[in-house]
Amino acid sequence: MSDAAGRMAECCRRLADLGLIAGAAGNISVRLAEDRVLVTPSGLIKADLGSEDMVEVDLAGEVIRGQHPPSGELGLHLQILRSRGDVTAVIHAHPPVATGMSVAGQEFDWDVLPEMVFLVGRVPVVPYGAPGTRELAKLIDPFIEGHDTLILANHGAVSMGASLDEAQIRMETLEHSAKIVFTARLLGRVSHLSRDEVRRLEGLRPNRDRSRGLLDGPAPGHYKPPKES
Repeated sequence: MSDAAGRMAECCRRLADLGLIAGAAGNISVRLAEDRVLVTPSGLIKADLGSEDMVEVDLAGEVIRGQHPPSGELGLHLQILRSRGDVTAVIHAHPPVATGMSVAGQEFDWDVLPEMVFLVGRVPVVPYGAPGTRELAKLIDPFIEGHDTLILANHGAVSMGASLDEAQIRMETLEHSAKIVFTARLLGRVSHLSRDEVRRLEGLRPNRDRSRGLLDGPAPGHYKPPKES
């Protein structure tokens, strides 16, 4: 447990240093065993967390060990971990530019950079649900299978991976790419990769059997942000 907890504390500091979380916002979970999960605590400044602050729970959300209450977004994490046996770690953060696009009612142009297609894949926008509610956990359900990163409308983003490193790489890549896309939009033009190149990069992706391509049409439940009135 201590190794996983220490790595989670390091990840929290990294996310804070990059401006992807602030204060007590954001949360991380790591699967310890088939029925046990380690999660960040609620209400504490994430950049200050130590390994001793992490909370161990079961897949029903019952606390097994820990001196603090678990994250208020525990339901979201458990929904993903119960649905995806290949996922070991989940990160929920508030990347400013990627989140800002959803606040502006804009979809994310994920097929413009090779690293996005290969490392992150297609990024759907999940309809808004109040943070920490069962409603939000249910809203993400149609998007979990076949996607490794989600943008939560007017809220933040979620990345998942077979390791905490993989989930962290996806979150960092999402925000870095969002900054590039935002810059391209300011300059007046976004150039997308060719259809053949997207297919080639998707074919190289790990777990590509779960990945739906952009060129295959919208994935089930794919949500388009409303246009500004």
